[in-house]
Amino acid sequence: MLAPGAALTVLVVVVPLAVALHISLLDLDQYSFRQWVRAPFVGLGNYTEAVRASGAVHAIVLSTSYAALVTVLTLPIGVAAALASQDRFRGRGLVRSLFLVPYVLPAFVVGTVWRIILQPDGVANALLARLGVDGGLWLNGPRSFWALVVVQIWASWPLLYLLALAGLQAVDPVLHEAAALDGAGWWTKLRYVIFPHLRGPVSLAVIIAFLHNINNFTLPFVLFGVPSPRDAEVLPVLTYVESFQNFRFGLSAAMAVLSLVLIAVPLAVYLRAVRLDVGTDGAAEGSRA
Repeated sequence: MLAPGAALTVLVVVVPLAVALHISLLDLDQYSFRQWVRAPFVGLGNYTEAVRASGAVHAIVLSTSYAALVTVLTLPIGVAAALASQDRFRGRGLVRSLFLVPYVLPAFVVGTVWRIILQPDGVANALLARLGVDGGLWLNGPRSFWALVVVQIWASWPLLYLLALAGLQAVDPVLHEAAALDGAGWWTKLRYVIFPHLRGPVSLAVIIAFLHNINNFTLPFVLFGVPSPRDAEVLPVLTYVESFQNFRFGLSAAMAVLSLVLIAVPLAVYLRAVRLDVGTDGAAEGSRA
C-alpha cells in the first residue's frame, strides 16, 4: 500500500536531488551542457568557489537575516490580528477576509504593485514628502534591504494570523468561562489561558514563515529585477543569476544544495523541538505501561 507513495517520493524528490548533487560536482556550463554526463568532474570545487569567490556567503547571511527579521516582526502582527478578530462582532467575516488579501495575492502581483509604489516618484515618497521626509531610492542601494523587508512583512503576516486564529478556535470555551469566574484580568487570561494553547500553532507558523521567507524567489525577483542590488541579492536570486544568466550550472547547483542545507537546519530543530515522531512517543508510552 505504501509502494505508490514511495515511488512518487523517489520520482519527485529523490531523483531530482540526486541529479542536483551530481551536477554540483561537475564543471558544467554553457559549453559542456550538451555533454553534461561527460563534463569535467571537479568534486567540491563548486562549493569552494561558492563560498570563497562568489557572493553566496553574503547572500546566505542576507537571506537568513531578512527571513528572521520578517518572521519576528510578523509574529506580533499576526497574533494581535487573530486576537482582535476572535470574538463575534458585526462584519467579522469581512474583516477576516480582508486580512487574508495580502497572502492570497500572487507574489508577482505584489512585487509589481510595490515596485510602482516604491519608485522615486511613487506613492511612498510622495507620502513621505508630505511628512517632510526625503524618501530617496528604495529599489537600489542600502534601502533596498528594508524595502524587501517591508514588502515581505505586508505579504506574509496573514499566514501567522491564520494559524494563530486556528489555535484560538481550538481553545475550549469552558476555559474562558472558568477564567472569567476566577476574576482573571485580560492580561492574566491572555498569559495563562490563551498563550499556552497558541504555542504549538504559533511555533508551526514561525517555522513555516521562516522557511518561506528564506526560500522566496518571486517577490525579490519581481521587485528588484536582475541583477538585484547587492543589499537585496538573496540566495535564490543569486542561484538563478548564476544558472540562467551566467550559465554556471554546476556552481548554481552547489548554491541550491547550500540553500537546501540552510532550510533543513531550522526544520530539523523544529521537528526535534515539537517531537513529531509519534511512533517513538507511542513506543515509550507502551514500554512504561
